[in-house]
Amino acid sequence: MRRRPRDAHGQSTVEAAFLVPVLFILLLLLLQPGVVLYDRMVMNGAAAEGCRLLATRTDAAGADMEAYRGSVLRRLGSVPQEEHFHVHDGGGCSWEILLDGDESTGEVSVTIRNKLEPLPIVDEAATLLGMVDERGHLTVEVSASAPAQPQWVVESEAGLSPGTWVEERR
Repeated sequence: MRRRPRDAHGQSTVEAAFLVPVLFILLLLLLQPGVVLYDRMVMNGAAAEGCRLLATRTDAAGADMEAYRGSVLRRLGSVPQEEHFHVHDGGGCSWEILLDGDESTGEVSVTIRNKLEPLPIVDEAATLLGMVDERGHLTVEVSASAPAQPQWVVESEAGLSPGTWVEERR
């Protein structure tokens, strides 16, 4: 049997001691885009659902947008209540939801903003690049818009009035 030279003992330990921290840093750098992507996916779904709800909002609903805002907030509930996913400023929720339009407008839109705390190492890079606000939080924003009525309804002879549609059927 051949023996390894004496000075080769421990070489793999030295290589691992160098490689393990590098792998952990790379893993950490890959986690932040995953967190932001997850937030954006949930926010996109909530914004699209909000648009579908706003397209059914009538004038009878008046200025009460809280029910619609609450529905969007329930959809956003799948984002973990953890600082790296969603920041709670001073005990309050940092979700900012802007709703616009109803069934009589040409288009409805929902805009959602979220703040999150970047992961370690990424926070330093984000600060250097000017991607964070004065408190060190990243802002993620998603907007969705949709027509309030399908094109065939808008172009119909009866127009947008359901009463006219009923009159035509008689």
